[in-house]
Amino acid sequence: MKSDIHPNYHTIKVVMTDGTEYVTRSTWGREGDTLNLDIDPKTHPAWTGGSQQLLDRGGRLSRFNSRFGAIGLGKK
Repeated sequence: MKSDIHPNYHTIKVVMTDGTEYVTRSTWGREGDTLNLDIDPKTHPAWTGGSQQLLDRGGRLSRFNSRFGAIGLGKK
């Protein structure tokens, strides 16, 4: 294995938005640095599967439906 080509892998402290902390290993920062999260995986909809709405105001979905909406797959 070549030397001096891999990033330094060390321990850091991660602080969640609710104040909880844990120690993990990362290549971010330096040994002992603190990473304060702006987006918390415990509360953010990307991780919790929060309610999503599909808003389409004449965009791709509307154009697709206007072109191919009459084609009914499996319908006779």
